[in-house]
Amino acid sequence: MFNKNVKYFTTGEFAKICKVNKQTLIYYDQIGLLSPIMKDSKDYRYYSIAQYEFFSVIELLKAVGMSLKDIQKYMAEKSPENFLDLMYQQKEIVAKKRQELEMIESIIDVKIDLTEEALHLDFDSITIEHLPEATLYLSKNIEDSKEEQFTKAVSDFIDELDRFQLDTGYPIGGITRREQVLAGNYDNYSFLYIEQPHLREGHPYFKAIAGDFIVGYHVGNSTTLGESYERLFKVMREKGFELGEYVYEEYIYDAVIKNREEDYVTKIMIEIKKGS
Repeated sequence: MFNKNVKYFTTGEFAKICKVNKQTLIYYDQIGLLSPIMKDSKDYRYYSIAQYEFFSVIELLKAVGMSLKDIQKYMAEKSPENFLDLMYQQKEIVAKKRQELEMIESIIDVKIDLTEEALHLDFDSITIEHLPEATLYLSKNIEDSKEEQFTKAVSDFIDELDRFQLDTGYPIGGITRREQVLAGNYDNYSFLYIEQPHLREGHPYFKAIAGDFIVGYHVGNSTTLGESYERLFKVMREKGFELGEYVYEEYIYDAVIKNREEDYVTKIMIEIKKGS
């Protein structure tokens, strides 16, 4: 018999309170996770308002990634002590997820800033700029690597960035030594790199030397890269500079932004020094 002093809700009414459809409540009943508090002679299901808190905890645990199977396991062993342990565990999970979301937000902010900046660049320009010191995270040395070795090095580097959460949103670039550039081996990189504005202990970094650079852009694929270097070298010689220790390359527009490789844009930063 119904207790007249207690308000009961039909499945539809309770589903509306919980902001889910009726099928969710029916499914929870079928798997024994949340059953109606009573059924009448016509097999109609009824819930009490006290069960809303039960439902809200289920949804809370689902929201932090806990499976229904694990929730069922807890529900079979309910106690104040077990509930506290569960809440502390979930708090740690939430803190980790918050950290991951903050990192993702930071990456998105960097990509927005870089893309907005790129929209105002003149890709035909060649400038002499004083660049401040930037700290880079480097790959292993890949100079003179064969195609298969290079592919593995790229894969390993990306895996490192993911494993150690070192993806900062900045493009992955390549560093080429002076000797390779002079020999015309513009894509024989010594290292891959990614800029790291915030350092973390326990990781090897390379501080790019602050100084003067010839900065220009290459539009197109790597087959015509040499033509862009020659344009930069011409300006460098005209201004009385010599090639410094390293050259840095990084994409401004790549496959994320452009469909055709002919439309990719590479930024070339040539370290320079006064000619002797």
